Amino acid sequence: MRSRRMVWLGIVLLVVPAGACQEQAGKSNRRVVQNTGNSTAAEAAPQEAASPERQASSEAFWPRWRGPHGDGISRETQWLKDWRKQKPPVLWRREVGIGYSSVSVAGGRLYTMGHRDGKEWVWCLDALTGKPLWKDSYPGKLVNYLHKGGPASTPTLDGKLLFTLGREGQLRCYRAADGKLLWSHPLQKLLEVKLPDWGFSCSPVVVGEAVVVDAGWIAAFDRRTGRLLWKTGPFRPGYGTPAVFRDSQGRELLAVLTNDALVVLQGRTGQEVARYPWETPYVTSSTTPIVFQDHIFISTGYGRGCALLKLENGQLRRVYAHNKMANHMNTCVLWQGHLYGIHGNSHARRQCRLVCMEWATGRVRWQQRGFGCGAWMLADGMLIILADDGRLCLVEATPEEFRSRGEVQVLEETCWTVPVLAGGIIYCRNDAGTLAAVDVRPGS
Repeated sequence: MRSRRMVWLGIVLLVVPAGACQEQAGKSNRRVVQNTGNSTAAEAAPQEAASPERQASSEAFWPRWRGPHGDGISRETQWLKDWRKQKPPVLWRREVGIGYSSVSVAGGRLYTMGHRDGKEWVWCLDALTGKPLWKDSYPGKLVNYLHKGGPASTPTLDGKLLFTLGREGQLRCYRAADGKLLWSHPLQKLLEVKLPDWGFSCSPVVVGEAVVVDAGWIAAFDRRTGRLLWKTGPFRPGYGTPAVFRDSQGRELLAVLTNDALVVLQGRTGQEVARYPWETPYVTSSTTPIVFQDHIFISTGYGRGCALLKLENGQLRRVYAHNKMANHMNTCVLWQGHLYGIHGNSHARRQCRLVCMEWATGRVRWQQRGFGCGAWMLADGMLIILADDGRLCLVEATPEEFRSRGEVQVLEETCWTVPVLAGGIIYCRNDAGTLAAVDVRPGS
């Protein structure tokens, strides 16, 4: 029998290309997702008057995993984009507990999760200082099979509500302002599912008035009351997060990479639209589909590789498939017709490579070692990469060749969580629970 390997814990979400979405300011931070090449409205959080020194922090808006457009791309342009001579300083550090949860930021506040002392913790911090504003905890196991364990889901901020998913399937809804618990569900009991080997790690996804999670059954709950609205048949759950998009008919759909198949569902009802079989070694599908127009890209580690599929007439047709982009832990970023991501697995970190690959053809343009099985996002044509050894690196996102813009050592231990640029500050963490804020504001 083959030995079981360590899988990434689902810190992944939809990625769509820059230009596919536009942000529109409004009176609340409820957002609408329409990300297949059409424009997207994403309303900004209400803002109070801020002092000049707090302005960048209060205007930052990254309300869920992979940001307001779900593409892992920040639209910020006013930040330091060359670190070869000027190293950005660390503004603050805060211990939030063991885990892999990334951060959500809005209204000068930051939300994340961690595990310590036999409990899971949900944190609300001041985004500029790291000072706790509120916190909540509940009993929870570490779930540390072949890794440190702890929460792997990222909090989702939607209007005045904050949604979290714990490692054992504790789905919770808070009032974002003060942390009051509004409703909760133990998904193992409610859906009659077993705890996956690496726990539950889907970040909650809001679709209209519903919040959706992949928990064996893909299930939707009323965002305000927690009432179960619909659920699919059982799947072996993936460790990623559903992608929300609209097809050419204007239907709001979900693309979910389970450990049985890529499944496309009606967002409002859960009715299945199409599926494409996709089984993987060690049951380790951990990324989220990338949707652009009528094409869907999926990728899995351990040599399974990737595929580009076209959705048409209720079927998913393969355009290409190969093993030159096998994402173990994090989903690629799609930028100007090219995918950027790390190919390889955590147990062979020296062999991992940052790869630039053409979206339409699957042709690899360049590849570069030196980041281990790290994590990345993109802003203003730059890849912000947190190497797995704690180096924060800056790389130009160009298909021409690999071009470094510098790096700075920020953390120790193992880093597999995607960094977030919000308000001129890059937030990054390690699995031991240290959250660091790196100041890349001009003049910092």
